Amino acid sequence: MILRLVSAGAAHALVNEAARAAGLEATGSFGAVGAMLEKLDAGEPADVVVLTRAQVDALAAQGRVVAGTVGDLGTVATSLAVLAGDDPPDVSGEGPLRAALLAADAIYFPDPARATAGIHFAKVLASLGIADEVRSKVRNFPNGATSMREMAAATGHPIGCTQATEILATPGIRLVAPLPRGLDLETTYTAAVDARAADSKAARDFVARLTASPGRKLCAHAVPIPAPCRYTSKLMRSSS
Repeated sequence: MILRLVSAGAAHALVNEAARAAGLEATGSFGAVGAMLEKLDAGEPADVVVLTRAQVDALAAQGRVVAGTVGDLGTVATSLAVLAGDDPPDVSGEGPLRAALLAADAIYFPDPARATAGIHFAKVLASLGIADEVRSKVRNFPNGATSMREMAAATGHPIGCTQATEILATPGIRLVAPLPRGLDLETTYTAAVDARAADSKAARDFVARLTASPGRKLCAHAVPIPAPCRYTSKLMRSSS
């Protein structure tokens, strides 16, 4: 059976894993949440929606997803990455992060208008007072997964920023740490059955599988506090 999704890219690995386990084929659109919401608004068909908690709550209030099926997958930190062969820089505070970004050959992050991590990281660059200084080094792509794949193929010593799940899912790069406290962002991703689902029961069963066992042990990937995924390990384990 084919299940249609409109989903945040950060949940792509978990969705694929759950679909394989259920004997389903997951198809549809995965990417920056702003772009995914635009697809829904434009009428793209879906059985299951995975977006941020705020977006799904808004859709539920509008009757566009089935309110009783809404459930969280987990909370993921916007995090930093370098190439797998590079030593991780010190990004423990505003000063060290500013220095690491200024020293990088290029800075990769997703769409600063539509992607959760991209919107936030553009604000971080402005907050650090280096947005103009690093503008020529910025490399933006439509979503975090594409940004990290492009970074993995780069030469030199780039640095990247997106959701931790997308970093861990990309060969050739390594997760350094979440953004330092005061500049950090944690995003809760939430699933629900679309009100237009072709097979409501199958969609409900799939959402139940996605959101099962909340509150499991924290991520096995040890990184500085705050952890890259504090609510449930499901998203992180599916990307490693």
